[in-house]
Amino acid sequence: MKPLPRLAGALMTSALCLLSAPSRAEAPLPDLIKVIVPFSPGASNDMFGRALGAKLSKELGTNVIVENKPGAGGVIGSSEVARAKPDGSTLLFSSVSFVTNAATQEKLPYDAIKSFTPIAVVARGAMVLVVSKSTSYTSVAQLIDDAKSQQGKLNYGSAGIGSIGQMSSELLSQQTGTDMVHVPYKGISNAVTDMIGGRLESMITTPASVSGPLQAKDIRVLATTSTTRSKFFPDVPTIAETVPGYSVDVWWGVYAPAGTPADYVNRLNAAIRKVSAEPDMRELFAREATEPSDMNSADAAKYVQTELSKWQTLASERHIVASK
Repeated sequence: MKPLPRLAGALMTSALCLLSAPSRAEAPLPDLIKVIVPFSPGASNDMFGRALGAKLSKELGTNVIVENKPGAGGVIGSSEVARAKPDGSTLLFSSVSFVTNAATQEKLPYDAIKSFTPIAVVARGAMVLVVSKSTSYTSVAQLIDDAKSQQGKLNYGSAGIGSIGQMSSELLSQQTGTDMVHVPYKGISNAVTDMIGGRLESMITTPASVSGPLQAKDIRVLATTSTTRSKFFPDVPTIAETVPGYSVDVWWGVYAPAGTPADYVNRLNAAIRKVSAEPDMRELFAREATEPSDMNSADAAKYVQTELSKWQTLASERHIVASK
C-alpha cells in the first residue's frame, strides 16, 4: 500500500518545525551573573554564597561572581537586586533574615514578595535552645514552668531586634503563654559570652554560633527547633516534643528580580539543586548543622511566602518592630 501523500507531507512538516523550533531550556545565559550577598564576608551567608557561585560557574558554563553588599541588616544589598534588570544577571543570596526583616521593619525600599522571584531554597536546618550553666534547667518543660511562674523576670538573648533568634524565642513565648525579657546584642558572640558568664539565661541560636561552648560544656542545650529531631543532634529532643506545633528552621535562599523569565528561574533552580547535593557542599552545609533543600522554584516561592506570613503575624501580635 502506498503512503498517503497528504499525511506523509503533514508529518514531515511537523517534524521539520520541531527540529527548527528554538529550545526554550537552552536560552542563552548572561555572560556574567553577579550574586549579591547582603552581609559582610566570613559568616555563613558569605561562605555558602561563594561556594554555590563557584559550583554554578562550572555547572552553567558562565561566569558567576559573588559581591558582598552589607548594611542595614541585609537591606542595602537586597535593594540593589530589587532594582536590577530582570535578565538573570543579578541575583540575591540571603538567609532567613530576608523575611524577618520584611516582617519587622516598617518601611523597606522594596516589597519582599512583589520585588523578587524566589529561585531556590538552598539549605535549611534546626536552631538550638541553649541555657546558661548557672540555671538549673535540663528540659524545655522546666524552663517554661519557671517562665510562667516568673512572668517578665527571666531573660533571653539574640543578635538583635528582628533577628531569627528573637523571633524564635518570641514564638515560643507566644505558644506557651510566657513573657521573657529580650536582651538584644550587636552580634551573637557577645550574647554567648554573657551566657557563659551567667548573665544571660537562655537563647535560641544557630548551632554553629555555640558549637565551641557546647563542646566545652560551658552552656547547656535543651532542644532543637525543627519539627523533627536533627540528624546532627539525634539525642536532643525538639521543642515540639514539649510544645506541639512549634517549628523554626534557619535557611538560605536565592532570588532574582521580579519579572525574571520562568524558564531561566527553573533552569537556575535545577542547577542549584544539583550542585547543592554534591558531597563537598553537603559537608559545607553540615558545618552549620544544615542540609541541602530539594524544592523546585514553585515550592520555594510558596515556602518564602509562608515564612513571611508566619513572621509578619508574630511581629504584629508581639509588637516587634526593628529600629531604623
